[in-house]
Amino acid sequence: MSRLQANRLLLLAAAFWGFGNVAQKTVLDHLDPLSAVGMRCLIAGLMVAPLAMLEWGRKFRPGYWMSLTKVSALFSVFIIIQQASYLDTSVTNASFLVSTATVMTPLAAWFLIGERPTAVGGLAAAMTVVGVLLLSEGLTTSFSQGDLAAILSAACYALWMVELGRHMQTHGAPVAAAAAQFLGAAVLTLPLGALQGNLSLAAISDAGPELAVLGIFSTGAAFGIQTVAQRFASASHAAVIVSAESMFGAIGAAIFLGERLSPTRAVGAAVVFGSITLLSLTTDKSEISKPAVAD
Repeated sequence: MSRLQANRLLLLAAAFWGFGNVAQKTVLDHLDPLSAVGMRCLIAGLMVAPLAMLEWGRKFRPGYWMSLTKVSALFSVFIIIQQASYLDTSVTNASFLVSTATVMTPLAAWFLIGERPTAVGGLAAAMTVVGVLLLSEGLTTSFSQGDLAAILSAACYALWMVELGRHMQTHGAPVAAAAAQFLGAAVLTLPLGALQGNLSLAAISDAGPELAVLGIFSTGAAFGIQTVAQRFASASHAAVIVSAESMFGAIGAAIFLGERLSPTRAVGAAVVFGSITLLSLTTDKSEISKPAVAD
């Protein structure tokens, strides 16, 4: 797969996430966050698990299972926090705030795998902080717990992207990795949703359309696509492409929920998008175009 093809796949994943953010908001009318995560991941896991059998029987390098466990744990943490953030923030805000992972990922890559960020990356990070403050209309006025949770989920997402990239480029087997992440999150959250949330057959039935969108497109297809594509693109590069989720999310919120940005928030969104664009225009051109391991 060429880098251009990987970029196109990542952009498609961003579209699935962006438009799916509307369903992330409305599914909470029927299910609590843990139950919603558990059901969407169960649907996605059952969708890709049969394909994972094609990768069974292959020999993995030492450290495979520990690496897969780490990636799966980070996936569960960030997707739970992200879903919970929608309890107290708008789709538009969440879409932009989660996209701050674009500038967090290079920092995570620096700390975890020694990839030093550039001066432009630092400028983009500063711009993003300003944009987030404007988007939230100030910490003291309307910065909600949901906004804070969205930023925290972005940080966890950045860590996950770095670990996922390292795992994929070392071990391969993308379908097995996707299935492990989805089913692992479902096993973790569904019992908690049954004990502490409102998980029931009636609630699942009421949330059926949203769960179908989230499970099939926003989870199974989108995260599956990203898992495959990160064999051919670094975490920092992938973060730039998938940050287009914020644009698709704002469009979806305007079309389906009637959300509109105030002038201040519009400026903040423009600053965040400007930082993303700045980073994308200066991304290191020496991206990997071949996976480190063969299928």
